[in-house]
Amino acid sequence: MKFIVSSQVLLKQLQSIGGVLNSSNTLPILDNFLFEIEDQKLTISCSDLESTMTSKISIDAKSEGSIAIPAKMLLDILKTFPNHPLTFSIDDKMGVEISSDYGKYKLSGYSGDEFPRSPVIEAPSTVTISSHIFQRAIDKTIFASGNDDLRPVMSGIFVQLSESDLTFVATDAHKLVRYTRNDVKSSAAASFIVPKKPMNLLKGLLQNFEGEVTIKYNESNASIAFNDILLTCRLVDGKYPNYDAVIPKENPNRLTVDRNAFFQSIKRVSIFANKTTHQVRLKINGSELNISAEDVDFSNEANERLTCSYEGESMEIGFNSRFLNEMLQNVDSDNVIFELSAPNRAGILIPDNSEEGEDILMLVMPVMLNS
Repeated sequence: MKFIVSSQVLLKQLQSIGGVLNSSNTLPILDNFLFEIEDQKLTISCSDLESTMTSKISIDAKSEGSIAIPAKMLLDILKTFPNHPLTFSIDDKMGVEISSDYGKYKLSGYSGDEFPRSPVIEAPSTVTISSHIFQRAIDKTIFASGNDDLRPVMSGIFVQLSESDLTFVATDAHKLVRYTRNDVKSSAAASFIVPKKPMNLLKGLLQNFEGEVTIKYNESNASIAFNDILLTCRLVDGKYPNYDAVIPKENPNRLTVDRNAFFQSIKRVSIFANKTTHQVRLKINGSELNISAEDVDFSNEANERLTCSYEGESMEIGFNSRFLNEMLQNVDSDNVIFELSAPNRAGILIPDNSEEGEDILMLVMPVMLNS
């Protein structure tokens, strides 16, 4: 087996899919990239058993076949080359020789037959979304997903398709984000939970791609295809919590405040908060928002005032500053609207303007105030 490929083209493709690789694998073969050559096309795959990514590039090939090549060593050598043609020669014993104008490099590969096959999605349903919408939906929700291995359904993103809209939901039980697009529709209603890792990989890759993303899914697997990249992953098995039930419907108290001023104020004040609870106190009265925090054990205290627009009764409510900051960081608008009902009920954060066709709702649970 022999082929010629540009070092930089190959490196770019390996780096774009290499995020799937785990630092420690139960199967040693998963420390490799699978190279498969057919019809002057090189298909490169890598997997962690849960997710598999493949990429295709055109090459000058003298023969067809497959081989698994150690990922770390291959990436390390490719990073050292300028844009340069490389010749890969593979012998019958899976020895790999890479030739360049600088010299020759040898390493041992493995039989491509040992590499686990990517699951074939049988009888899939298909939906097509613009890359911008898909990337934005992940970007606006993924930070709210959980990391609890005991509750795997909450460590993914819930995707809900209907004939009227597309909804992405993420929650860790302390905060929740619901992102809806009414400009994306599906011919049939469906829902599934995509794990966090493949969503994170897609979030990065879609930033540099403009075009259509094709999603195929059945009850157990999903594949996302765009450009020359295909990601196939196992869906999270389980029922997603009824997120609508936790969103308070009656919120008579409505605070409108400058997003950046609010964000910076909480960032400063939270430095003085208790390091376990990260609690900040919001006291709202008329057009004044008072933000304070204290750590009684170390006699630390901070207090700031912001002007705001407020409709409703005077209120004092506590929140975990880290959750508030995460939400404010993921809002694009100049102002945010904070809807509140009572000090012991969740607060709802909404951007005061969004992209056309977009509806974002962020919910954060309060923390009990120390009197």
